Amino acid sequence: MVKFPTGFNRRTVLKGGAALGGAVAVPTFFMRHAFGAEFRNNPGNSATVPFGFNVPQTGAYADEGADELRAYQLAVKHINGEGDGGMLNTMTPKSLKGNGVLGKKVTYVTGDTQTKSDAARASAKRMIEKDGVIMFSGGSSSGVAVAVQSLAQEMGVVFMCGLTHSNDTTGKDRRRYGFRHFFNAYMSGRALGPVLEKEMGKDRRAYHLTADYTWGWTQEESMKNTTEEMGWQTVAAVKTPLGAGDFSQYITPVLDSGADVLILNHYGNDMVNSLTQAVQFGLRDKQVNGKNFEIVVPLFSRLMAQGAGDAIKGILGSTNWHWSLQDEGSKAFVKSFGQEYGFPPSQAAQTCYVQAILYANACEMAGTFYPPEVIKALEGFNFDGMGNGPTEYRAADHQCFKDVLVVRGKENPSSQFDLLEVVQEVPRSQVEYDPSLFGGELGPYEV
Repeated sequence: MVKFPTGFNRRTVLKGGAALGGAVAVPTFFMRHAFGAEFRNNPGNSATVPFGFNVPQTGAYADEGADELRAYQLAVKHINGEGDGGMLNTMTPKSLKGNGVLGKKVTYVTGDTQTKSDAARASAKRMIEKDGVIMFSGGSSSGVAVAVQSLAQEMGVVFMCGLTHSNDTTGKDRRRYGFRHFFNAYMSGRALGPVLEKEMGKDRRAYHLTADYTWGWTQEESMKNTTEEMGWQTVAAVKTPLGAGDFSQYITPVLDSGADVLILNHYGNDMVNSLTQAVQFGLRDKQVNGKNFEIVVPLFSRLMAQGAGDAIKGILGSTNWHWSLQDEGSKAFVKSFGQEYGFPPSQAAQTCYVQAILYANACEMAGTFYPPEVIKALEGFNFDGMGNGPTEYRAADHQCFKDVLVVRGKENPSSQFDLLEVVQEVPRSQVEYDPSLFGGELGPYEV
């Protein structure tokens, strides 16, 4: 790697070379690195550039994956100048021109993570090596995100994380080549804490059922930290396998535990099944310790609410985004997505749509597809007009910071899509933290 003198960078060299005109030739090695010609899957003179969308088309999170793919396809249309433009009409600042990325039309390939880390990694590797993707995105599992983010670093291809809520993704497992738009478990805990204390009080006994992988572990830890600070006691914390289906063996002990709150650290179909079964077991009709028994789902979405049906009514949780938000970016996206597919988008769709747009915009900002320069364009990027208010991609850990939503299942929904009400829009200042909190190192720009 070329080491530039203090005060110089690649852009300085390019500008200097232009100023010199034909008088002095810029050395070949400077030009090679300035343009980043030598990097994996450089599209060169091709008229197109391929993105990879690696989503759970099967497995416990397949419903989320289907909506992710819809959103990615819509993002490609908008980047290429097709359709009504969606959030490209509201995003500020914006470098995209509606003619693709750096004049190249975006194409895409898809893969199925199967909600399994090994399958996701194999699918991503195929996209990189066989399909020549310049970037890949997707996933609805933090186990998947951590696995493929590591692959992205190894192979020098940027990964724009899809749904991944574990603290580890931008904590101990952070990577220079990975960026997360989704919020994390710590933020869910911090956003939910004051609402739980207000509605349920400080004297509670909590029982956790937790998906047994990185997301579940950090979600449980974050909720325990928050609730115990409030004065709640943790009665038990029981791990459950991903995709268990039948949770009756885990719910039965709750009845005799002395707990008066069940915290379900589950997502996707696991949350649908565990919540539905807990309600069927009559937990919400019980009184324990002189209090009404409560159930909390720290992270959920409209898709999960649809799956859970009446069981979701009155249940508190947090979410990354909701289609009822009235900011201009959210309204523009809801309109575009609704016209394209006939129903409102989920938080999965909004997250993945934004990730594709942000990567494309960063390439335009950098003036190149060369990954280190694209990464630098994303690091510390502040923008607005894409939902949840002013947003920052923190340079230190590649975690996105924006407002977080606390939501509740509606008691009287007006439609199959109007299932959640926003209880509180929690300002990002309430959920921010020091980037050293969860450890980790981003690693090098050059790989």
